[in-house]
Amino acid sequence: MAQGEDLHIDIRSSSPAVIGMERKANMDLFGATALIAFALHLAFNQVVIKVTSGGFNPVFLAGLRSAGAVVVLLIWMRWRGISLSVPREAWRAGIIAGMLFAFEFTCLFTALDITTVSRASVIFYSMPVWLALIAHFVLPGERLSGLKIVGLVLAMAGVAVALSDRSGGQVSWTGDLLALMSAFCWAGIVLCVRITPLAKVPPAQQLIFQVAVSAPILLLIAPLFGPLIRDLQTIHLAGLAFQIIGIASLGFLVWFWLMTIYPASSVASFSFLSPVFSVILGWLLLSEDVALSVWGALVLVATGIYLINRKPKSTV
Repeated sequence: MAQGEDLHIDIRSSSPAVIGMERKANMDLFGATALIAFALHLAFNQVVIKVTSGGFNPVFLAGLRSAGAVVVLLIWMRWRGISLSVPREAWRAGIIAGMLFAFEFTCLFTALDITTVSRASVIFYSMPVWLALIAHFVLPGERLSGLKIVGLVLAMAGVAVALSDRSGGQVSWTGDLLALMSAFCWAGIVLCVRITPLAKVPPAQQLIFQVAVSAPILLLIAPLFGPLIRDLQTIHLAGLAFQIIGIASLGFLVWFWLMTIYPASSVASFSFLSPVFSVILGWLLLSEDVALSVWGALVLVATGIYLINRKPKSTV
């Protein structure tokens, strides 16, 4: 979740009444289909980022995406009659979340520029592992159960396998470590939302806070990463538009809408699909050479994420 790229915002504050639909007790066919499609959407986004970086400096691309998302979100919020007002006590946490957002995508976009989609995605989508580990110590009621510990060990082993593999394709220690840093930042954003007054701010305001704070930071530091424009072509502009509309603004709002309808644990359980789809799409669309060890790492990480998010059956 991906964040996620999926998923920087805790949306438990969202109300189904706002959408006009009742929350469902269980996942149905529509929800499962929508979440599988969204996981595929996020996976395709990794490919789009890598391709679009052929026309833009990756950090400049991330900055343009955030700036464009601000515009789209402002239009959408005005159309929906959603207030921009945010309680004063939530501003500090919002700024911290925005700074983490900027650092996360500096790392992720740069990682995708210098390593393969498959490697970066396996490492980046390990975020639930690090979040679960931190939450065990800082969030009441979020202690690791036996099943989650098994998932944690499997996923961490998968990340270790991915990092240790140096064979085939476009392999970069720097890219791998940047992808890992972006996963840490993603977990930090979620944690920031969970334990600060930002938790009481509706999803749209949380999201616009992150893109509005990150946009100027990313645009200002972009020149440090090389020329802003590379070999710019139409496909790169199309990729930028997809990033702005399909991911950074309306894409995340669709995710939040699904979270207002279905149980959060059921929605989260689909997050293991994003790295799976990312590796497959990198292999199919970019002809990436995916080593056997990376496929193994993918299985370990995806299984671990699934177990971490799996809700144990209640006993009568």
